[in-house]
Amino acid sequence: MLLVQPTKRPEGRTYADYESVNECLEGKHVTALFIPSSLSVGYDTHLFKSIVLPFRYRANTQTYQPYNKDWIKEKIYMLLRCQAQQTAKS
Repeated sequence: MLLVQPTKRPEGRTYADYESVNECLEGKHVTALFIPSSLSVGYDTHLFKSIVLPFRYRANTQTYQPYNKDWIKEKIYMLLRCQAQQTAKS
């Protein structure tokens, strides 16, 4: 589950529930935040200010484990590196 707040207004808060981390990273809430300025500093700043908190469901305890922004930032960078490598191989 991903909590996002793309604006400073509290009523802009929303969440999305995904089946996997990759599905979350490729979901509309995260990819919509990629658009502002591609992979520039503006993108980085806008993206990580908009993400409030990522949670990952743990089936064994039936709870959501919170992660910090560094965790999702690393996951996004790993996904982008994998996509770049696949594109380079093509």
